[in-house]
Amino acid sequence: MSDRNRLPLRTTVALGAASAARWASRTAGRGKGSMIGGLVAAKIDPQIMGRLAAGKRTAIVTGTNGKSTTTRMTAAALSELGAVATQADGANMDAGIIATLTLDRGASICALEVDELHVPHVSDAVDPEVLVLLNLSRDQLDRVGEINMIERRLREGISHHPETTIVANCDDVLITSMAFDAPKVLWVAAGSSWVGDSVSCPRTGEPIIRSGDDWRSSGDENFRRPTPDWWFDDDNIYGPNGFQAPLTLSVPGRANRGNATQAVAAAVAMGADPAKAVAAVGTVGEVAGRYGVHQVGNHSVRTLLAKNPAGWQEALSMIDQDADGLVIAVNGQVPDGEDLSWLWDVRFEAFETMAVVAAGERAADLSVRLLYAGAEHTTIPDPLKAIASCPPGRVEVLANYTAFRDLGTAIERAERARKGEQ
Repeated sequence: MSDRNRLPLRTTVALGAASAARWASRTAGRGKGSMIGGLVAAKIDPQIMGRLAAGKRTAIVTGTNGKSTTTRMTAAALSELGAVATQADGANMDAGIIATLTLDRGASICALEVDELHVPHVSDAVDPEVLVLLNLSRDQLDRVGEINMIERRLREGISHHPETTIVANCDDVLITSMAFDAPKVLWVAAGSSWVGDSVSCPRTGEPIIRSGDDWRSSGDENFRRPTPDWWFDDDNIYGPNGFQAPLTLSVPGRANRGNATQAVAAAVAMGADPAKAVAAVGTVGEVAGRYGVHQVGNHSVRTLLAKNPAGWQEALSMIDQDADGLVIAVNGQVPDGEDLSWLWDVRFEAFETMAVVAAGERAADLSVRLLYAGAEHTTIPDPLKAIASCPPGRVEVLANYTAFRDLGTAIERAERARKGEQ
């Protein structure tokens, strides 16, 4: 009996409607239609996510930063075990997850990126074998709310799935608190250069005391940094039973070495060979436009995405200070979070010796912050014009969510025009 025949009639109808919606979206030139297909399917059958995930081995990846890259790495590391369903575009809420499960129904394994707020009910639907917890910091307070609330909500959600293996970043205090009481945890020293949101213990409210990489709560002697099962350095990755292998990545930054280590830990927990998993994560390069290099006129443009203070701090460390130009583009649309007060938490003082072009819809807000940082800059709101204003050569572009998205669309349009396409 086929999979389709085993599904309830309601689910079958939902899948047919989703297929029709995708076709209509493509025919109208409004994109691939995956999201609208997922929305339509969920409207017809609210239980469709769980029904499509039934019988699949699933890994969920969540956190404030690094979800898309880590999910792509986890999918690569799991591929030796069978076909893997995963989002190609980072659509990490219900419609995107349903679309992925709908389009990859033959896959026996799933690696799903999930928005922090959606993890509890997605976990209830798909019953993950592994849950990867990357980090937790302030992000879109006008949508998400305070992070201590998110920590408590996720901690409660984890308690409902005692058989799930949690792969948790023990360098992040809030992540450790979420996973601390879970019966099955793999601790990963994945790093946490941003500690501004974990100065106090999420369990007692007392200060967190730090010493090098170690930390502990001053209000609970038992709540402290766990001993990691997996960790990394500048050359290698290390794991249980004396495992060690060179860790060579195609994406930049120390944060991505931590992401890769958690991806390997998750894949190994699901049965992947450690050495093959390490090799697989090293093949992951451009992820939904992140780290991509494009030729725009006489500029070779590398694009980086940052969405919150922690992400900006990591992204700033990836900037090539020897590049011929730097454009920072900031929007303030709903997906970005309309409150841009976080700009004052980012250390733009790092660009005291590098000329910057402030761009994006909120270029004026960024310009004020750069002025106070003492960073020499000009202001050109249009990101493409900002790039064009830079000296010929290599240009680094650092943008928040919608600025990054819109610039990618503009670059694609320019590339088509350059090739003479309509």
